[in-house]
Amino acid sequence: MPAPTPTTATPRPLEVTDLLVRVEDGRRVPVRRTDVVDELRSRGQARAARLAARLPVRADDVLDERAVDALLVRIHCELQRLEEELQQPRRIAELLLPWVVRWRAQDPRRPVRVVDVGCGIGYVVRWLAHSGVLGPDVELVGADLNPVLVEAARRLARADRAACRFVAGDAFAPGGVVDDPERTVVLSVGLLHHLAPEDLPAFFAAQATLGVAVFTHLDPDPDPWSTAAAWMFHRARMREPVSRHDGVMSFRRAHPGPVLLDAARQGAPGYDVTVTDGRRLRPRIHAALRPVTGVRRGL
Repeated sequence: MPAPTPTTATPRPLEVTDLLVRVEDGRRVPVRRTDVVDELRSRGQARAARLAARLPVRADDVLDERAVDALLVRIHCELQRLEEELQQPRRIAELLLPWVVRWRAQDPRRPVRVVDVGCGIGYVVRWLAHSGVLGPDVELVGADLNPVLVEAARRLARADRAACRFVAGDAFAPGGVVDDPERTVVLSVGLLHHLAPEDLPAFFAAQATLGVAVFTHLDPDPDPWSTAAAWMFHRARMREPVSRHDGVMSFRRAHPGPVLLDAARQGAPGYDVTVTDGRRLRPRIHAALRPVTGVRRGL
């Protein structure tokens, strides 16, 4: 009997927006549309490649950066609609409030800080600030690597008169926004699935190195129910074709609970970590994104 022919693992699928902005040494560099299309085709993503092929370009097949930035802002506005429908800021407030109350009782003069990593246009931070549900002594900060999204978040915060701030850059950089880790909670919504499985431990390790008190990251809970619901919702509610594609792909390529649990325990061994998966029977739509939470031991 002949030996089996070795097979190459299928590349992990990408979202179109994963390929539209590239930064090297802290500077944005041009992206060729042909490279984006070829990368998606090489992964067997024909529909995504067709969407990318329609993106506007400048000379030499380089994506028009202004058009790309405008597209990203529109997509994040549509993501805000999803967060509104799923009441994500309210869910996050329920997760954060017990810690805020506890720390306030221990030392009411020392502020608590909440940092939203990969905040996009900052809906969660702005909602928390505008609602005042956590109290006036909580510092609310959003951080994102994309300065265009951060500027949009700042404009919306000014319009809302929301007491929060937004920073363009790495939230985990030493001397950055986490300057009092013992009273800091780090959160994200819809960020983890953008990371490759091999990069997840380093993501959690960065928070452990800073010594943050708590982290909680909400990401899609991958199962046939949530993927089907995502398809129906995005078809009904999203206008941008890229939003429709990437929104469903977010659920299709999300990491299973055991993968996240192992990565968090590996990267942050000094934390008690839990992954709260949703119910498989009679699932609840607002639980389509489930939290991965870590609490520093001895807290």
